[in-house]
Amino acid sequence: MFRWSEFAIVCLDLSDIPLNIPKPQQRTLHALAQGGHIELERDEKGRVTSAECVTRDGWRLTDCTVGVFQSLKRKRLIASQDGGPYRITRLGLSNLRAQLDNRVGAKAW
Repeated sequence: MFRWSEFAIVCLDLSDIPLNIPKPQQRTLHALAQGGHIELERDEKGRVTSAECVTRDGWRLTDCTVGVFQSLKRKRLIASQDGGPYRITRLGLSNLRAQLDNRVGAKAW
């Protein structure tokens, strides 16, 4: 016989568990963590047609595609506030792996 008293409901907080993030998404998150943002173009129905990641220096990242954007948004690693460009969230920063900055020389370390 089935009894509800034998079962426990468990609520997991997945924010503490690091995600397995593919390289194109990692590159995009690193650019966003250093001050970049994602600009979107939409069609007349409001669907996203293109996504461009712009670094803080104004360069465009080729790894940022609509698929990468949708995946990062679905995982809540990026978000937009008040209709502005998409930027990295705290969850995105916590799931980001450490990477050396290419502009820093070996003597600085």
